[in-house]
Amino acid sequence: QVVSVPAPAIAAETSAPRLGRQVPAGVAARAELNVFPDGRGLPAGRGTAAQGAVLFAQHCAVCHGAGGRGATAEELAGGTAPLTARSPDKTIGLYWPYATTIFDFTRRAMPMFAPGSLTADEVYALTAYLLFVNGVIAEADEMNAASLAKVRMPNRNGFIGIDAQPR
Repeated sequence: QVVSVPAPAIAAETSAPRLGRQVPAGVAARAELNVFPDGRGLPAGRGTAAQGAVLFAQHCAVCHGAGGRGATAEELAGGTAPLTARSPDKTIGLYWPYATTIFDFTRRAMPMFAPGSLTADEVYALTAYLLFVNGVIAEADEMNAASLAKVRMPNRNGFIGIDAQPR
């Protein structure tokens, strides 16, 4: 004989497992920094490729190689094989569609051993350097919230956009 037993009532506050620990407010705020392709979300700050070259040598070259030409981590500059080639180079200048994405990714994830440790000025300078070594901007061009959003990447139209807005 099958006996039906009602499920015990579970209070809403105990319905989810209590795993991990609460995230400190400062850490949560850093994770909520969104930069969009049109530049919305970029912070105040500025930097040039010359400033970025120094920072790149200090923080990035150990993994990405001198001039971003590759080491233990991906090559960021110097690619010549287009995306239509049998073995394309996915360097910043050939692949990335938006300059603001360079800023966003660098700010969130780099340097690998201390993500989120760079100031906005340092990230603008590194972004300017990466754009310069990829031939996208001139060495003297200053990157800031207004100028970075205006940079037109060579592969801007290489991706199909989606509308991620809920309907």
